[in-house]
Amino acid sequence: MRAFSDLVTIGRVVKPQGRKGEVLTEPLSDRPDRFPTLRKAYVDGARGEAREVVVSSCWPHKGRFVLKIDGVDSIDAAETLRGRELRIAEEDLSPLPEGSYYHHQILGLPVVDESGRPLGRAAKILETGEGATPVLVVLGEGGEVLLPLAAAFVRTIDLKAGRIVAVRPEFVDAQD
Repeated sequence: MRAFSDLVTIGRVVKPQGRKGEVLTEPLSDRPDRFPTLRKAYVDGARGEAREVVVSSCWPHKGRFVLKIDGVDSIDAAETLRGRELRIAEEDLSPLPEGSYYHHQILGLPVVDESGRPLGRAAKILETGEGATPVLVVLGEGGEVLLPLAAAFVRTIDLKAGRIVAVRPEFVDAQD
């Protein structure tokens, strides 16, 4: 049995859409092209386990996607999925080009400055709009630090070493 927490979020059910159990889904992925070919996903089960759902059809709708999930055949059944995340297994993710990372790979990593002094941990990534640079939210002893995910601020993301090296923003006091 797979734990739901071990899976990668790709979308969230917004609401029922239609009378036959379809659900409107907000993609939470920079790869919305995955939805038309999505055949299975997972939702959270009663005890934190992953419950597989089979997607029988999908079509785009105003920047989102409408999914028809097998066994969800009424508005009431679709309503039980409202607000739930759709996740997939990490092995089902497409490989990324060098220097690109999935959010789940970055979140939780310690962030240090170029001399190795800690800034905190990567807590969240803010998407700031289409075409705009995302912002890494770092939480540490000094509070919250916002770092644009750009080479001028984030020098390296080293998944093997398990850390992010960033330029210490001028407004952050150095902790000695």
